[in-house]
Amino acid sequence: MEKRYDYQILDKKSQKFWEEKGTYSHKKNGPIFSIDTPPPTVSGAIHIGHICSYTQTDIIARYKRMCGLSVFYPFGFDDNGLPTERYVEKKQKTKGHLLPRSEFIKKCLEETKLVEKEFECLWKAIGLSADWDYCYSTISDDVRKLSQESFIRLYKQNCIYRKNEPAPYCTTCRTSVAQAELEDQEKKTLFSNIAFADKSGNQLVIATTRPELLASCVALFYHPSDKRYSNLKENVAIVPLFNQEIPILADEKVDIEKGTGLVMCCTFGDKTDIEWYKKHNLKCIQSIDKAGKLLESVPFIGGLKTIEARKKILEILQDKNLVLEQQPISHSVNIHERCKQDIEFIELPQWFIKILDSKDDFLKAADKITWHPEFMKSRYKNWVENLQWDWCISRQRFYGIPFPVWYCENCQEVLLPDINQLPIDPQESCYPGKICPKCNENKITPDTDIMDTWNTSSITPQICNMLYTKNSTKVFEVSDALEFIPMSYRPQAHDIIRTWAFYTIVKSWMHFKTIPWKTIAISGHVLSPKKEKISKSLNNNPLSPKNLLDRYPADTIRFWTATGTLGQDTAFSENQFKIGNRLVTKLWNAFRFLKEHIQGADLDNKDFKNLGVVNEWIMQASSECFVTYEQYLEKNEFSLALNSIEHFFWKDFCDNYLEVIKDQLFNPENYKPEQIKATLKTLSHIGLRILQMYAPYLPHVTEELYQIVYKDSVGVDSVHQTTFEGVQIKHKFEQSFNAMKNILYAIGRVRKIKTEQQLSLKTELEELTICSEEKNVISDIQNEEALVKGITKAKKITYKNKCEKCTIEKEGDTMRACINMEDSDD
Repeated sequence: MEKRYDYQILDKKSQKFWEEKGTYSHKKNGPIFSIDTPPPTVSGAIHIGHICSYTQTDIIARYKRMCGLSVFYPFGFDDNGLPTERYVEKKQKTKGHLLPRSEFIKKCLEETKLVEKEFECLWKAIGLSADWDYCYSTISDDVRKLSQESFIRLYKQNCIYRKNEPAPYCTTCRTSVAQAELEDQEKKTLFSNIAFADKSGNQLVIATTRPELLASCVALFYHPSDKRYSNLKENVAIVPLFNQEIPILADEKVDIEKGTGLVMCCTFGDKTDIEWYKKHNLKCIQSIDKAGKLLESVPFIGGLKTIEARKKILEILQDKNLVLEQQPISHSVNIHERCKQDIEFIELPQWFIKILDSKDDFLKAADKITWHPEFMKSRYKNWVENLQWDWCISRQRFYGIPFPVWYCENCQEVLLPDINQLPIDPQESCYPGKICPKCNENKITPDTDIMDTWNTSSITPQICNMLYTKNSTKVFEVSDALEFIPMSYRPQAHDIIRTWAFYTIVKSWMHFKTIPWKTIAISGHVLSPKKEKISKSLNNNPLSPKNLLDRYPADTIRFWTATGTLGQDTAFSENQFKIGNRLVTKLWNAFRFLKEHIQGADLDNKDFKNLGVVNEWIMQASSECFVTYEQYLEKNEFSLALNSIEHFFWKDFCDNYLEVIKDQLFNPENYKPEQIKATLKTLSHIGLRILQMYAPYLPHVTEELYQIVYKDSVGVDSVHQTTFEGVQIKHKFEQSFNAMKNILYAIGRVRKIKTEQQLSLKTELEELTICSEEKNVISDIQNEEALVKGITKAKKITYKNKCEKCTIEKEGDTMRACINMEDSDD
């Protein structure tokens, strides 16, 4: 073996070996463990946060594979929708709406293919054990077909409807957005008291932050218990400047303590306006367009952006003495999570999936899924319980999956293709039926919207089913689907519980009345050194994964990811990388030592009887380590599982076992041949156990060590194709295990007093006195006296019942030591 692990050469060597051998190819040779892997958005570079969460998933995949399960680990790319569209617009220095739809889509496909290849190379470099033969794109023909089929089936089940409906609209991104895509942000603004009047000319004062919406004011509201306004019942008000008559109504949603207690309802300033509009059957007067400007038809402020219009209308009102009072305030407004710009509410014809009527079913589904960590389920439940709208799946964009819908201009019938005609783009294909089946007219127009990208991402279990069966025709057939769904495992971040997790549960329940996966594991985010979430938009990525891979072994980076905890955010720290580096170096050096001694030895690894105290102790210690390791990984506690193997490797194996057996290996003449053989057999076996337990975390260095030390004897191509069965055998040697504790304690006491006296551990002792009142302690050490002599460098060992304290004395060149086995200091 080389003196050091050259990761720049050997990491690539392992990756090439895995690819050539198909090490991670899915083989249907046992119970399936299927992973619904999050498809990363194809919208630029991967950051260290991606590396962290995907590597944590890979640790579980590798562990399950070594448990003997048939791991189905496909990989996807989310190249459908707004993020990709924005990426391509920026890269190509253009705007989607400035190009023909087909030309822009072509550019998107070209760019995403390049990015996907870069992503795949990076994932392979970090050692993901995904099966790249099972790879999908959310814009591919097969996936488009499934997404459109899901839409048609749910429409026919009366789970989907189309309606002119006010919905959140991002005037920056030029599209409707779902409730799950909104964030609240505190912003400073003016709270203005504006004078209205009733029909008799009496002044009415309302307070508002949106005076630019006066042209859309359709009602005034007061609380029914507010005696100040009880005389206004069934009265009307006159909107200042615009002079339209509007009703004055009572509603309990009015906050008596806020402003003047008299509130204007505009179509639409916020969610409350929408509720009142529906509840009281108000008319709709839209005054803001899709570009975020006031409509040209709006007097005084038409054509202005909302902020400019707000300033302008206040100036006009002030000139007419209609602004009675103003105060600066900070209030919460809805923004689009992607662009961070304010959203408006615009009424458009939209497609909706009915979710409000089934909230109880979605809550019950959550209880059937195992959540790691458990407290993350409360986030899901809080979201579902507070849903206010059905899921709007319409998007007014260019790049994405089109609705497979046409409309009859004569009778407004919704026209759908047959499922076997999918995928289809209505803008580029005529309605297959040619004429409307309801009225026999042929004036047919296509739907021009595309689907919300989550409408496709929500069927990733069905996409995985298609990959697994290599058949897209029966994915939505319940009997066939239930052979694959629920999948075993869904890993994802906590910020998309309300989107990806929730929408996938919605679709699975609507199509199959079942949960989509048995277990969901929620990862945290990687935080920048300033404790911020690392993201491309914040430009706070400390180091790109590519640069990190140039500086550190892939296994070192993976070690850092494994120190995180599910559901908890982790701060980026290069110090953990250095600790991982030391581990890789220590493993390499430990197995150089191991290989040197077991090479050429006659090892029978099936018989583990009469091994001697030291070997039986390490056998039981390794068994107990694996039990703990296994228990933690079954609960997705990969950091705690790593801690268990770390303690065993560094302390039990390296610090104690290797040091204890060195005297046997370097001075075999002092031991019986059967003792040496037992030690070499044990050393070889424990080494393989260690490699197996580290393999999910450090796949590259463990592979190289396996190839050098074990491949020929084990007869399996890769350590990652070995299974724990037959290797991680449960050994129990209680007598030896307890005896070794006493032996290690005695050795530790000698080491300590030598170190305190600044003596080399190799300093010879003329005599070592061991004191203990416990007879079993003395007998344990006497039974292994040759071993203790060899390690402590003691020529003679004597035994006493008690002594005052541990000491070491020097008489000329002669050293004598005395240790107390009941020393209270340790």
